[in-house]
Amino acid sequence: MAKKKRRLRHTRTQPGAAPGTLVSAPERGEGRLHVVHYGPEGVVEEHGPSLERVRQLREKSGTLWLDVTGLGDAELVGRVGELFGLHPLALEDVLHVHQRAKVEDYGSHYYFVARVVNPGEMLDTEQLSLFFGERFVVTFQERAGDPFEPVREGIRAGRGRLRSLGADYLAYRLLDAAFDPYFPQVERIALRLDTIEEELLAQPRRGHMQELFRLRRELLALRRAAWPLRDALQNLLRASDGKISPETLPYLRDAQDHAVQALDMVENERELATGLIELHLAAQSQRMNEVMKVLTIISTIFIPLTFVVGVYGMNFDPEAGPWSMPELKSPYGYAACLAAMAAIALSSWWWFRHRGWIGRESEQ
Repeated sequence: MAKKKRRLRHTRTQPGAAPGTLVSAPERGEGRLHVVHYGPEGVVEEHGPSLERVRQLREKSGTLWLDVTGLGDAELVGRVGELFGLHPLALEDVLHVHQRAKVEDYGSHYYFVARVVNPGEMLDTEQLSLFFGERFVVTFQERAGDPFEPVREGIRAGRGRLRSLGADYLAYRLLDAAFDPYFPQVERIALRLDTIEEELLAQPRRGHMQELFRLRRELLALRRAAWPLRDALQNLLRASDGKISPETLPYLRDAQDHAVQALDMVENERELATGLIELHLAAQSQRMNEVMKVLTIISTIFIPLTFVVGVYGMNFDPEAGPWSMPELKSPYGYAACLAAMAAIALSSWWWFRHRGWIGRESEQ
């Protein structure tokens, strides 16, 4: 039996605390840094650098990407914010996970929140907080493991436009990489729904209903993540005001189209899941009706037979008078009674079949 997933407690500031107060949550893991700097001089990539080393790379020409994994150290998040001039309210949202996808313009930088879908047989999401401004991108992730390795490989190899365009294009590539796992998850659920549909038409079973409700909950979680993400990308395109290069804008519009496409797929699969639940309930109701029909027919056939044996079970004395029970002393009375009962049963069965209540006509 699968273990029930425990719901994590959301970290919140105390009532009355000043806006922008950062609260540590040790259960969310120790913060680890990974920095990538690329420019005309080449690519520098370091695991676990100090903030002083990050400051030195920040002062060089080129684009810097700092990735922070683990949100258990509020002090580290605050120091990163001071280094890049990030807004305190945005840093507070970084630590308060389960934020709705959104984009905020703080003048010198943008703050983007999205839900990242982790690969696997069970739906698992986490919050991605992304800041980008002039020549820098900062990402905060809840835990290790991300879909960004292809972006790192592209930076190392110098493929595509990553090394030639600025931080806004890097931010687009990271958002696009974070959104790509949505499609395999939707396709996985779609394939399972197709299989369940075939099984429901062939032979429904009890486990189908539980699985359908689980898949519908996963689709609802995907919808909650994809719907605001589409709006956030649209708001980012509207609020760019020249801060995003013209070369990057077409790619952001393409990312928005992907969000709309994924949302449409989620909506279609949700409707299919709801339809399959209704189909399962209808199949169970039809099966119950078939069982009740068979039991009703059997009861209807045995009602006159029960009446006959009940009458002959009263044991009247045939010598008491001419109106007493006949054939009690007849040598063929028992056989005649059984024959009459068989005739009643057969005639009842023939009538039900003639009316189409049983047999091939009822199956059609």
